[in-house]
Amino acid sequence: MTAALEDVDAAIRPGVQALGFHALRQLGRAEALRQQLASRPPPPEADALLCVALALGWSEAEAPYTVHTLVDQAVEAAKRSEDTRHQASFINGCLRRFLREREALLAQAEKHPQAVWNHPQWWIDRVRKDYPAQWQAILTANNARAPLVLRINERKTTQALYLQALAAINTIAFPVGPQGVILRHAQAVPSLPGYAQGHFSVQDTAAQMAAPLLLDGLSAAGGARLRLLDACAAPGGKTAHLLELADADVTALDIDARRCERIAQNLQRLGLQADIRVGDAAHPEAWWDGGLYDGILLDAPCTASGIVRRHPDVRWLRRPTDIAQLAALQARLFNALWPLLRPGGRLLYCTCSVFRAEGEQQAQTFVTHHKDALLMPSPGHLLPQSGVPETVFPDNLKGENDGFYYAVFEKRGL
Repeated sequence: MTAALEDVDAAIRPGVQALGFHALRQLGRAEALRQQLASRPPPPEADALLCVALALGWSEAEAPYTVHTLVDQAVEAAKRSEDTRHQASFINGCLRRFLREREALLAQAEKHPQAVWNHPQWWIDRVRKDYPAQWQAILTANNARAPLVLRINERKTTQALYLQALAAINTIAFPVGPQGVILRHAQAVPSLPGYAQGHFSVQDTAAQMAAPLLLDGLSAAGGARLRLLDACAAPGGKTAHLLELADADVTALDIDARRCERIAQNLQRLGLQADIRVGDAAHPEAWWDGGLYDGILLDAPCTASGIVRRHPDVRWLRRPTDIAQLAALQARLFNALWPLLRPGGRLLYCTCSVFRAEGEQQAQTFVTHHKDALLMPSPGHLLPQSGVPETVFPDNLKGENDGFYYAVFEKRGL
């Protein structure tokens, strides 16, 4: 959905995103309702429009507009498109019936797990298998809206000073963690104080743990300057955090040249510098200069099952087979990068996933096959938790984060 939003006019993009995310968070329920309203699905474009209207209007209390306005506008939207013009009467009939029979239709829909949890059935089954005691809390958190969380660039300012800057513009915010600030209500990021000056980056509290975890207790061989690698680095948030916290030589690697340009832009705004390279982390021979690293941060490609709050389309785009395919890629990256680490150095493996195949199982398999790898005390799986932005207060901020996995490995000399 991110790519699609980039094609939307900037003036209306925030509104389109808000409506799109709202619909995606209720898509399972909307599809269950559509199945009752239509004996067979209409053409894809009309089906999408009908499901969006049902997702936005299934609850009068949560609807962004009055339900009658949603019905009228859905029908008008159908009439304006050649792909849906001939389905306008059908869409109107379905939505009018829904308004008449709302309670009965909703009661029937709630018999289906996909409608209750708004996730594909395979996803529900997988989370339930991995977390028998917490699966409901995980799925509930996924359907909440994630708040705007900033990470303060301590090379430029401090957490306390930035909170004062926000207070000066009547923006309510709270400290979270060593460098984090959470806003009660999201705002356009470029309009926040200090954006152009590089005073902060946008980064969830869970992601803010990566750089400190790698740097904790890490020292360079012979007292030299730390030499670090951020593999799969784009868009550069963790690279920047490493540079903010340590005087180090950091190589930021990514396979995508355009995404490497994004790293450069973000670092420039923050007043930071790294050695940015385009390359495949699984094939170091193409980009590695032969010097061993003191620390490696491997934020591996994954299903993104831990950041569904921020990317509600992920659950509908993924397929069950993706987990095994990505786990195989993660293992290849692990094995390719480990030889680049000096004895006594550390590798931080992380994914923004809650699936154990991309976290705990991956780490245990690596330790089993690498006798020189010592698994250090690590956070392991962090489960997504949501304090709804309108009700979040300092006493429960610790329960506000995306889902992540973290494991720190130290390389022993054999």
